[in-house]
Amino acid sequence: MSAERPTLPPVRLHTEAELARDALAAPLLARAARLARWAGPDTRVGAGGELVDAQLPAAAEHLGLAPNEDGAAEASEAWRLAVDTGLVDIEEPAREPGGPEGVFDEDETGDDEALGTVTAGENLALLTGGSPADVLAIWLDGLEAAHADATAPAFDDFADLVGEDGSIDFEALDWDPETEAEFLDGVLGNLYLLTVGEGADGAPVPLPALAASVIVPDDMGEPTDDVLEQVSDAMMRLDDQFRVLEPIGIVEYHPVDEALLVEEGEEDASPSDDEDVTRYGMVRLTPLGLYGIRARMLEAGVDAPAIGDLVDKGADVLLGGVAHYPEAGARAEIQLWLARRGSDGAAAELLDAARGDDPVAPLRRLHCQEALALVGAEAEPAVRAVLDDPQLGGLARVWLAERGAEGVPAPSETMIFWLAIDTIAAQLEADGDLDELQGLVEGLSGQHSGFFDEAWRVDHPATADVLEAMGRLHSDRKQAKEARKAAFKARSRAGSGD
Repeated sequence: MSAERPTLPPVRLHTEAELARDALAAPLLARAARLARWAGPDTRVGAGGELVDAQLPAAAEHLGLAPNEDGAAEASEAWRLAVDTGLVDIEEPAREPGGPEGVFDEDETGDDEALGTVTAGENLALLTGGSPADVLAIWLDGLEAAHADATAPAFDDFADLVGEDGSIDFEALDWDPETEAEFLDGVLGNLYLLTVGEGADGAPVPLPALAASVIVPDDMGEPTDDVLEQVSDAMMRLDDQFRVLEPIGIVEYHPVDEALLVEEGEEDASPSDDEDVTRYGMVRLTPLGLYGIRARMLEAGVDAPAIGDLVDKGADVLLGGVAHYPEAGARAEIQLWLARRGSDGAAAELLDAARGDDPVAPLRRLHCQEALALVGAEAEPAVRAVLDDPQLGGLARVWLAERGAEGVPAPSETMIFWLAIDTIAAQLEADGDLDELQGLVEGLSGQHSGFFDEAWRVDHPATADVLEAMGRLHSDRKQAKEARKAAFKARSRAGSGD
């Protein structure tokens, strides 16, 4: 079985119960739920389901918000989320008999707002009585709504585009919703990768570095002034967007110091080398954010694995799935698989899945050996049963020798050379550290005099590729030349079918 490389390293997610608790504690969803319980038949809303202006002070007071424009804006935002996530339902009012479409009765106060009747939505009960999966599904709807708000143009951008009839000239507004969404998704994807990548410590990421990751080309040395200005503009966009996204719970965000927000044209907002970078914004994905961004990526067709994805799969899927995982991720996945499977029969299944001549088979055998180490002594009967297997016999001898087992037969020279080729092939497929790989190449060739005189004869599908790689990696020029000659012989032998 061959395995495709996953797009991203595997993420270790919190349990659904923990994530659901985090979702319920997210400020925006918590406020939306409070407003949904507060609302009733007398709650007045506009044509789009929004609270009318006259209702906002009471809504803000119920949420304990300041009795000012900011409090009203936050209450309005929470109400919109309640509508978007199905915590409340809005029923349109009856139109005047014979009246034109879109004209509604005035209410008793004389307001000419379009009104609707508010009732509790089905999802409101699920927040307290549903399963963790139910809560997370509602929260994901909220994340979609928050993402849409974060990529929408600021209200001030509309000011000069409103016609006398109240319509907005969207064509004159320099805003492409798809471009804005792609920009934010690219940033969140990079933040996700910085969070789950091998060696990541979960520390907050400086906003300038995050902006640069989507603006500065990978092959650019010193950024030009034009690129730096683009990074500065991107930082300001992200500052606004992360302020919108933080209340839904996906990020912890330390915003840009307002003292740095200078008038356009005076200077850019990029930090100098000796400045405190935290003043320019710091952002970190929360555990809930990792879950949410991964869910969005999966929906978009991105391969974003999580530790635990393979626990209920067969050994062939397990070894193929972890083939290109980082070492820690592969070990964690295998441990979960063994815990679910139990040691009884696991070793034999792993060994059987490790066979194969495809390009990823050497890497499967390497992870099989690591998995057998986790099985422990219970694996010994299954390991001894494959001592004569041409593909697994060398692996079995290594495993038994490492455990100090007695009665392990010495390997044949053919098996020694085959295992050497297989081991290097596994490391090449894994794209391991070059220094370590060079050490492995020189160590294996140095253990056997005349290594390259014999290695080209090894009946392994990767023999020629391995010998070519040894020629590139070996620091001894004479040995490197011998490796290249051996690679040529191996290809000629394979071509002749001998």
